[in-house]
Amino acid sequence: MRSRYAAFVLNLPDYLLATWHQSTRPQTLTLEGSPDWASLQILGSAQFGNTGTVHFRANYRLGGGWGFLEENSDFVQEDGRWYYLRGSTSEGQLKPGRNEPCPCGSGKKFKACCR
Repeated sequence: MRSRYAAFVLNLPDYLLATWHQSTRPQTLTLEGSPDWASLQILGSAQFGNTGTVHFRANYRLGGGWGFLEENSDFVQEDGRWYYLRGSTSEGQLKPGRNEPCPCGSGKKFKACCR
């Protein structure tokens, strides 16, 4: 999951397609208009034989504020490699308080970082 997030950040659609399972992979993928990704939080994961799930939240800059994409992703392992199958997503706006951690993932308080 972390490598797929990095591919979104670095605008690498070929990597995303290569790590997407053939049964659900789109023919083409463009990342034009993709948000300015800032941080990734893995909220949970589980493995059941050759299948797995990852629950994550990815934060991004949204104009003068912040947004998030949260997803429960399904993966399958074939020939020793993990492939993305599908995900159930939700999006929303973040409104961090002054003393909360900054959504950029720096570890600093919001008031001392990206405010």
